[in-house]
Amino acid sequence: MMKKSTLVLTRKIQLIVDLPTQEERKEVLDKLYRWQNRCFRAANFIISHLYIQEMVKDFLYLSEGIKYKLVDEKKDKVGLLQRSRMNTTYRVVSDRFKGEIPTNILSCLNNRLHSSFNKDYQSYWKGESSVKNFKRDMALPFGLEGISGLSYHPEKKSFCFRLFQLPFKTYLGKDFIDNQGLLEQVLSGEIKLCTSQIKLDKGKIFWLAVVEVEKDNHQLQPEIIAEASLSLEYPLVVKIGKSRLSIGTKEEFLYRRLAIQASRKRIQAGVTYSKSGKGRTRKLKAVDKMSDVEKNYVHHRLHIYSRKLIDFCINNKAGTLILLDQQEKIELAKEEEFVLRNWSYYEFITKIKYKADKAGIELITA
Repeated sequence: MMKKSTLVLTRKIQLIVDLPTQEERKEVLDKLYRWQNRCFRAANFIISHLYIQEMVKDFLYLSEGIKYKLVDEKKDKVGLLQRSRMNTTYRVVSDRFKGEIPTNILSCLNNRLHSSFNKDYQSYWKGESSVKNFKRDMALPFGLEGISGLSYHPEKKSFCFRLFQLPFKTYLGKDFIDNQGLLEQVLSGEIKLCTSQIKLDKGKIFWLAVVEVEKDNHQLQPEIIAEASLSLEYPLVVKIGKSRLSIGTKEEFLYRRLAIQASRKRIQAGVTYSKSGKGRTRKLKAVDKMSDVEKNYVHHRLHIYSRKLIDFCINNKAGTLILLDQQEKIELAKEEEFVLRNWSYYEFITKIKYKADKAGIELITA
C-alpha cells in the first residue's frame, strides 16, 4: 500500500480561560506567565549545555591523549556522561525547575532543542553562527499528554479542553480560515494533532495547534509548467502555455498600503496632543492600531494572491511552478528601501511555497 503524503501545518487559535470569575482567570494567566519564564530559562540552560558538550574537546586543549565520548559511561569506558546525552540536559532543567513547570513542557522543549542543535551544529563548529539566545516571550511546547477532554460544547459555541488541568475554550471569531472545521476533523480522527505550543501575547492566550494533514491529490502533470513572476506593476503574473493571468494590481495593493502608512504618520504627528493618563501606552494606542491594520491588510492580500496562483495552476493541471528571476527581485528589494518595505517579497514567497506544497506542486525558484 502506498504511503500517503502528508504536510504539517500550524494554526493560531485564541484561547480564553474557561472559569467564571476574573480572579480565577487572572490566576491561570499568572501561572502561564510563570511557566513561560521557566521555559525561557530552561531553553537557555539546555542550549548552553549542548554547546559545551559538543565543544568539550576544544576546552581540553591543556591536556593531551585524553579519549572521550559523549555517551553514558556505563556503555563505554571512555564515556564522559553519567546517563544518555538526551537525559543529561533534561535532568539539568527538571532538577532545577521541579514543581515550577509541568515536566511534559520540559521534555518537549528538550527534544525540540536537541533536534535543532543537531541541524545547526556544523555552523556552530565552523564559527559561522552563534548559539541561539531565547527570548522571554517564547512559546511553551507541550505534547498530547498535556491536553485532555477536547470536545465541542454547543451551549458555549466553542471547543473546550484542559491543558495540564487548566480549563480553556476557543475563541474563533470570524474564522476566515475555518479553524472550526479543522478542529472537528481532529475530533473525528481525520487529522492528527501533534506537539503544539501556547503563546502569550499582551495578556492574550494563543494555541499554536500543529496538525498533520494529507496533501491534496489533484492529478497534476509535472511536465506542465507554470511560470510566475513578481513585479512592481502587478503583484503576480503567471503563464501556462498560452494561458496568462495577472493577479492583483499596483493600485490595489501598493497604493492602499501607502494610504494606511500615511494615516499612521498623521496619527503619530498628533500623539503629542493626545490625552494622557496611562503614559506611553495610552498615547500610542491609535498608532499601534494602524500598524495592526497595515499588517492584517498585507497578510490578507498576499493570502488571496497566492491562493489565486495555486488555483490557476490546479485548473491547468500544472505540476511544476517556477518563480522567475527571484534572485534579481530580492537584490532589487535589498537595494531599494521603498520596495523592501512595501512589497513583502519574502512573505509572499513563503505563502506560495506552503500552498504549493499542500497542493502537490513542485516549486522552483530561478
